[in-house]
Amino acid sequence: MEALKAQNALGLMSGSSLQGVRAALIRTDGVDVFEARKSLEFPFDDALADDLRRLHNRPEEASSAETAEIERRFTEFNLEIVNEVKNSVETPLDVIGFHGHMLIHKPAEGLITQLGDSQYLADKSGIRVAGRFRHADIAAGGQGAPLSPIYHMALSQKLPKPVVFLNIGGLVSLTWIGANGEMKAFDVGVGLNAVNVWVFRHAGQQTDYNGSLAASGRVNGHVLAALMRHKFLAKYPPKAADQYTFREKLENLEGLSLADGAATATSFIAEEIAYSMALYLPEMPSLVVVCGEGAHNPTLLRFLRQKLINADVQTAEYYDMDSQGIEAQAFAYLAVRRLNFMPTSYPFTTGVVQPIIGGEIFEPNS
Repeated sequence: MEALKAQNALGLMSGSSLQGVRAALIRTDGVDVFEARKSLEFPFDDALADDLRRLHNRPEEASSAETAEIERRFTEFNLEIVNEVKNSVETPLDVIGFHGHMLIHKPAEGLITQLGDSQYLADKSGIRVAGRFRHADIAAGGQGAPLSPIYHMALSQKLPKPVVFLNIGGLVSLTWIGANGEMKAFDVGVGLNAVNVWVFRHAGQQTDYNGSLAASGRVNGHVLAALMRHKFLAKYPPKAADQYTFREKLENLEGLSLADGAATATSFIAEEIAYSMALYLPEMPSLVVVCGEGAHNPTLLRFLRQKLINADVQTAEYYDMDSQGIEAQAFAYLAVRRLNFMPTSYPFTTGVVQPIIGGEIFEPNS
């Protein structure tokens, strides 16, 4: 059997927190990761961020022409990133793993809407693009998320087990890996979107920087209990959430002070994580590796450590990983797996009937 070839892959990730696009470059053969460079974040300009936020909040109110124009600008923004990265590295890029930007994610209805023109990105960059990973998963009966677990498995080789990779961005997903290589993954629920929406609505801030507002507030136990009664938390995995899943329930925060609302929303993130681990994992982890923006929120980390007293809760940086770049790295990794016809999702990660090779390859047209 011919040995797998290591390739230089660029992952582009735009999450529901609407901060910007994270770009990560790795060298991998789709099994082992030989190099993972520090990721870079490219913030959206105010106009694009506002338009994306408006689409998030009311996608049904946008005309098809308006949505297409925002998609064009979003794709051009990603193209600028590709060109900047391409011009800054000494070796050529072999493939781009393009996540796009999620607008609607309703796997039960077989519905997914993402922004991002993969063919245009390939044509203009001159680099093949792997995209539409979630579409293939949903078409095969899966939830379309989470898709990072197979990359977490690659990163976990030297870590103590059982281990949980906890990705806290706008939403929360987890990957549990057992001592014998068993794996289980699912979306936990809402992440920093709960806090971001609150502070944007009441203070005009993009987020609770460093968790400082939450640190100065008090958790409202009655509101927290109401949030925990959301039906998604009682649903057995596999399951996937989107930015709408918890929106109505989060109205329970109204009436609290700015700081108390931030504290209660932040505590809710930790509470739903601890609850889901206790209820749905085969075995509680000895180690929890926190990835995503949540790894840089000291108040959230404090709440997590209070809830998960029997686990060692560490940020990815503790193990020399790039917490904010792991998801972008994962899509670079998935792109190479797609090129090598290797599975990208599994029954125990997204609920597909059998392992599938997700995504589509878009070759550049000269």
